[in-house]
Amino acid sequence: MSTETQKKLKVAQFCDNYGPGSNGLMYAVQQLEGNLLDAGHEVIVVAPAATGPNPHYGRPGRTEIRLPSILVAHMPTKVATSRRFRKTLKQLEQMQPDVLHVHGLGPVGLLGIWAAKRLQIPTILTWHTDFEAYADHYRKVLPYLIPLVHAFIAYNGGELLTREDLKQARADFANYPRNVATLLGVCRKMLETADVVTSPSPKTASRCQLICPGLDVQVIPNGVNPLPGTAEVDRGPIGKAPKLLYAGRIAPEKGIDRLLDAFELVRLSYPQAHLTVVGDWAPYPKIAKRLEAARDAGYVSIPGEFPRDELGQFYASADLFVFPSLTDTQALVLHEAALAGLPIVSVDPELQLVIKPGSNGMVTQPAPEAFAAGIMQLLQNLKSRRFAKKAAKTSRKLAGKWSIESQAQAMLDLYQELAAR
Repeated sequence: MSTETQKKLKVAQFCDNYGPGSNGLMYAVQQLEGNLLDAGHEVIVVAPAATGPNPHYGRPGRTEIRLPSILVAHMPTKVATSRRFRKTLKQLEQMQPDVLHVHGLGPVGLLGIWAAKRLQIPTILTWHTDFEAYADHYRKVLPYLIPLVHAFIAYNGGELLTREDLKQARADFANYPRNVATLLGVCRKMLETADVVTSPSPKTASRCQLICPGLDVQVIPNGVNPLPGTAEVDRGPIGKAPKLLYAGRIAPEKGIDRLLDAFELVRLSYPQAHLTVVGDWAPYPKIAKRLEAARDAGYVSIPGEFPRDELGQFYASADLFVFPSLTDTQALVLHEAALAGLPIVSVDPELQLVIKPGSNGMVTQPAPEAFAAGIMQLLQNLKSRRFAKKAAKTSRKLAGKWSIESQAQAMLDLYQELAAR
């Protein structure tokens, strides 16, 4: 649809994870905000009150509704309480958004689905979460979410969610712990109620369909462009001191222990190899202790967290990107690495948008021994100039399919389609 014929829209974005820590979901939402504002549309952001990156704050056409929130113990995460939900519904009724876009499964997402149902506003729900990983690694959040779910039932008057819904969910998801089954029931209700469900990868779409069999899910990957200083890096054969890179959020569910275990094995064959781990490593003491020990031993660098537009220096100087996580739903860092021409070794067989095994990377079993073997095999291949050049070309070609511009237009077209209903 041409921009000349598009209606100017007002889109409300509901996001549960909007600081204080940075994360891929928040980046994806903020990218959408920028796309909408750049195209002349208006944006309403509904999120927990929190500090953190907020690049579009104060831009004309942008409004924030920040909800009272509480900090989750020992995590860089804030969860909205149910206070001011009714007030927010009234605000939204007065603001009259054309489309609501809900991101995720927390209290703010639930509020967004409730607002859509009550105010009869077309709604997109984008599912960013691998719920299996969420339930396994974020159990600290469950004690905050479950009381909010029960409070929501008490005051939504059965309009969206009832106790019978939760009772049925606990029966349908009986193989899960009670609290997890309760949240799965909430997730199912949200998925069933939204007009359109999207996900950033086939992996996440399959997770939605496990909760809601037969659900129609549109896969719209988040767009990524080359980081400054990476597009023209000339990739050649590696030497005796290969440089490995991991960039991203550092947390238990990201597989950092797996990476360090594997790298210790790699160093047996490549004693001069060096690993750089970019991200905020301080919040998790056990991980921090291990990273500090590796840094002090001289074979790992931990420069900390950097703004995204300053990450190019790390991608440009690396020889290989290593990805130890099984819990990501698209992993924008894989796209950043591929756009920099880096080959990739990953342990997640469901995230292969930018990986062609044998050509520009490898996907291994998650055991550290298998991960290390894959890394060493790719390092061996990268000693060939021909292979290194081909791998760089393949990485850039695959990642180039998912530019910010193309993916922004896909989502803007979907907004227009919904608003016209």
